[in-house]
Amino acid sequence: MFVLNSKLAADTFLVCDLKISRLLLMNDANYLWFILVPREPNLTEITDLPFSDQIEVLREINLIARILKEELSAEKLNIAALGNVVKQLHIHVIGRFENDIAFPKPVWGAAPAKAYEEAAALELINKVKLKITNLNGTAAA
Repeated sequence: MFVLNSKLAADTFLVCDLKISRLLLMNDANYLWFILVPREPNLTEITDLPFSDQIEVLREINLIARILKEELSAEKLNIAALGNVVKQLHIHVIGRFENDIAFPKPVWGAAPAKAYEEAAALELINKVKLKITNLNGTAAA
């Protein structure tokens, strides 16, 4: 049974469930930072997934990347599955801007997290869910 890691749960907002992954928004308004977590138990590496699921996760990464670039105007994307602190498989998809607080360095540890105001987080979540629905042809769960 899938259980979201407690640190991921504490640090994020739920956006929706995609075919394979749960999409989360990192509660750090310094960046457009989304996280995909495949909803299978005991995964630590993308290679732990069956190959067909790896391909579907890549589709999900591409979907979020497309939204970041086309709808949210990200200048650069950082996509990574590190898992050094949280071992549960999760993929960061981060939209970067030359004027963001850490650019051009990695986001980790560059600045204290700036929590979203609830209204701003909900606005971003709803915008992303609507775009997912429009691109997939079905409502984001």
